[in-house]
Amino acid sequence: MHDIYTLGIDVGSTASKCVILKNGKEITAKSLVDVGAGTTGPRRSIDNVLAKAEMEEGDLDYTLATGYGRNSLMGLADKQMSELSCHARGAFFLFPDVHTVIDIGGQDVKVMHIDNGAMTNFQMNDKCAAGTGRFLDVMARVLEVKVNQLGELGAQSQRRVEISSTCTVFAESEVISQLANATNKNDIIAGIHRSVAHRVTGLARRIGIKDDVVMTGGVAQNQGIVSALQDELGVEIHTSPLTQYTGALGAALFAYQIAKKRADKAAKAAQK
Repeated sequence: MHDIYTLGIDVGSTASKCVILKNGKEITAKSLVDVGAGTTGPRRSIDNVLAKAEMEEGDLDYTLATGYGRNSLMGLADKQMSELSCHARGAFFLFPDVHTVIDIGGQDVKVMHIDNGAMTNFQMNDKCAAGTGRFLDVMARVLEVKVNQLGELGAQSQRRVEISSTCTVFAESEVISQLANATNKNDIIAGIHRSVAHRVTGLARRIGIKDDVVMTGGVAQNQGIVSALQDELGVEIHTSPLTQYTGALGAALFAYQIAKKRADKAAKAAQK
């Protein structure tokens, strides 16, 4: 039987991620474009990953889309699937002992229970930007630092500063007030990280936390958030260098299941 190549694409609110998987096991190529739904990001991400793999769309056996903007890929993808299921599947592939997934995306926060790679329960905050990647983007802009510097700067904090509001607008006002009082930026950033952790912990405790705990999404790259969450929850949180690709990886894995069934069916039919 020939090798099966599947493409998973996760169209988020702020980024488009692609993974090409060989035989459901080996990552052939991946790509990330820092713009998401409603932009050229998804198409560019697909073009990039195909170029890296030295493949064309016709070489793919199945394409599955997930994420906030998955429905925009009708015609490009063979199927669309919930990002909840795909993040659960991707996290299980990376961490086979996972039972809780905390996914902080650009515009929402999801906490999922997982059993054998399948999601069994979840809680989701999608009514407010507080505690999301968008919240951190706003805070970084006010502080005049890059969002990818927040983790490193927060780690240098020397004094505890509380950012008590969980509302983006009010938290922004708090940060501006702290800056006006000449509060050290590093201390403010550490306070922002604790504020996010407190918000996410409230969501997580609604369904309970069960080891192993894995964090996915772009915000998982911020060690300050990961550390603050570990302190709040009292558990170790696992992350992967592929954290931003977890949803796309899960989509590629589901695509492989479908493509493999098709290939097995065709092989059986050929034997008759």
